[in-house]
Amino acid sequence: MTQQARGARARVSLNLFWRTFFLLAILLIGSILAWLQTLRALELEPRALHTAQQIASLVNLSRAALLHADGIARLSLIKTMADQEGLRILPREPNDQFEMFEADNALGQRVTAEVIERLGPGTVVAQRVNHEPGLWVGFEINGDSNWLLMDRARFSPASGRTWLIWMITAAVLSLAGAAAIARLINKPLQQLSFAANRVRDGDFAASHLDEQVATSEIREVNIGFNRMAEKLAKVEQDRAIMLAGISHDLRPPLARLRLETEMSVADTDARNHMVADIVQLDAIIDKFLDYARPDHVQLKTVRLADVVESCLYGVQDDPELKIHVSLQDDPHVLADEVELARVLSNLIENARRYGKTPDTPVSVIEIAARAREEWVLLKVRDHGPGVPPDILADLVKPFFRGDAARTHATGAGLGLSIVNKTIQRMGGMFVLANSSTGGLAAHIKLQRA
Repeated sequence: MTQQARGARARVSLNLFWRTFFLLAILLIGSILAWLQTLRALELEPRALHTAQQIASLVNLSRAALLHADGIARLSLIKTMADQEGLRILPREPNDQFEMFEADNALGQRVTAEVIERLGPGTVVAQRVNHEPGLWVGFEINGDSNWLLMDRARFSPASGRTWLIWMITAAVLSLAGAAAIARLINKPLQQLSFAANRVRDGDFAASHLDEQVATSEIREVNIGFNRMAEKLAKVEQDRAIMLAGISHDLRPPLARLRLETEMSVADTDARNHMVADIVQLDAIIDKFLDYARPDHVQLKTVRLADVVESCLYGVQDDPELKIHVSLQDDPHVLADEVELARVLSNLIENARRYGKTPDTPVSVIEIAARAREEWVLLKVRDHGPGVPPDILADLVKPFFRGDAARTHATGAGLGLSIVNKTIQRMGGMFVLANSSTGGLAAHIKLQRA
């Protein structure tokens, strides 16, 4: 898989919270829809029977009342039924036009069939007669055809809008529940991810996880992670103490050895070579001390031009260096001034050793910086031979030397590793890249003050 394909895949990926949320949401909404269909199917038969029974009862009661009433009482009864119960009895004419009651609806078909079964084969159930809507039931009284008109609302099932409101309410509650459950599931993993990142950055104190959580599995994971972090912190502390101790103990013998060499060796050339070797060993010890330096720094506002000026002061008369500086807008950064000066000095020394312009003994170095939104971008570039692209990422590893083209000088192999480690401690980024016009460029990204 190519780098572009991997990048595209990473862009469309979801974190654990959203993946859990969407899966729970799909499950819950699917369950709601299934239960909705089940309830509607189970409701159909009882509602149809109940509606048909009510309609048949009204028709039978109306028929019985009219049959046993004389003419004057029948008129009074019809008026009372219309005023008090909303029931109208109208004569049925042969040329009446009517539409069957909800013929395209399963509930309407079931109600019609049940009413006809209860009232007889000649019964008609309609939803509109002569373009007048309502619930119309055609029946006979002593051979006369009549219509009984009732308010359709009293027999109508729950509307689609009612079902929609209930479904939306249930869906919203389900989504809220899914979000709460997903957050509850994701929170311990999110805390573990945060703690792992802190351990990766060397901040062991901020990586402690709660060992008193209620869930036993998560509690065991947290306890195991805390013990691992404690052991890693102890190993890191022992490593720093060991490097500092070794470097500190080597300093006095080297000083005595240099003094003895300068006083005892008569051959000037041999003495100079021995002194150079001792100086080189002393520089390697400095690198070990820098690498073992504590990981925590105190950031403050630093004027980048002042730091660059202090670094160039000691090398401005070096015949092997030609340095060009371009700092746009006089940027200020959040950094530790001493640590940042050490970073720039390391990069300048690295360029002086390995970045000499081809066929010349001079290293041409460009130091440029510009502010970009919340960051300041600093570049230190030489005009040397560069490095093979496949080992660029390895140059920041401790004790890595690279190929012979850039490692003809002897050193500890810690310079760029110290630079990378220091920049990360200050909340920045450090990247090495070959320049398109030749040479190696060190890109530093620092927080803008």
